[in-house]
Amino acid sequence: MLNFTEEIKNEIISAPPEDECCKLALISAFIRTSGSVISRNGQFGFEMVTENESAAEFISDILESSFRLNLNVTGAKFDVMSGRDKLTFECVGENAVCLLNRAGIISERNGGKFLDFGIAEELIANQCCKTAYLKGAFLGGGSCTLPDEGTYSRTGYHFEIVFSNKITAGDFCDLLCGFEILAKLVARKDSAVVYVKSKEVISDLLHVISADKCLEKLNKIVELKEKVNNTNRVNNCSVSNIDKTVTASVNQVRAIEIISVTTGLQSLDKMLFDVAEARLADKNASMNELALRLGISKSCINHRMRKILELANTLGRD
Repeated sequence: MLNFTEEIKNEIISAPPEDECCKLALISAFIRTSGSVISRNGQFGFEMVTENESAAEFISDILESSFRLNLNVTGAKFDVMSGRDKLTFECVGENAVCLLNRAGIISERNGGKFLDFGIAEELIANQCCKTAYLKGAFLGGGSCTLPDEGTYSRTGYHFEIVFSNKITAGDFCDLLCGFEILAKLVARKDSAVVYVKSKEVISDLLHVISADKCLEKLNKIVELKEKVNNTNRVNNCSVSNIDKTVTASVNQVRAIEIISVTTGLQSLDKMLFDVAEARLADKNASMNELALRLGISKSCINHRMRKILELANTLGRD
């Protein structure tokens, strides 16, 4: 069974970008999140690592069909944490360097090649390219978890994308701001993580990357969670009210017993005596129930019970 992260990635893969500018933005983001620049036998290129075979095929198809690049599988290692194989691909040579240059990952100055960590403005000049960059970043380094269905929880929503450096991650946060999405950035070992924990913001992100089926699933889980949480709030409130009723009843019975063993209940006037007698007759009844039995208002029985408590308090001190 697919987890929610895989569902999002599969939905992204099911609708590949049509324009070359969008494909370039997507590829650039994928390399930023799952790849690195490498040198093999004096030739430069890039390497990518992923455990998602569908994403690997998707990226490979784009590179081959649109940029005439072929990826070579150089390794497959079982990952204990995920329980899946991590596949390593690489591409080196002049065409690979050309792609890295167009993707804003490297630049050539003074006869040398230099890494550029920021997201090139021309790469995401169009709105469609901005969206494609978000999709590529999630495919390469994204994950999203939701709380278990039908359980009570205050937390559990988490969406993150891992970048290899803080500069790219910072530019990515700025990119999200353009969609009115505010994300947090934190360092994690040698990586930089952009994340959000709000279900509303995750919903906005899924909408932006057109993961409509996953958005529908999220909304259903949110709705179910709200029902569970509301039910628990009602139950907690009921328990709290029961606890208060029991505590009040115990205090009232104790007060009446103090009066009984000191001056005697017959020393009370008829109104207080009736209240004391009714309480002793039913120690579990609420004040509202006692008021109905005596044919008086709740405020009236509360007033009389306060007098009994005050009298017992005075007698107890004496």
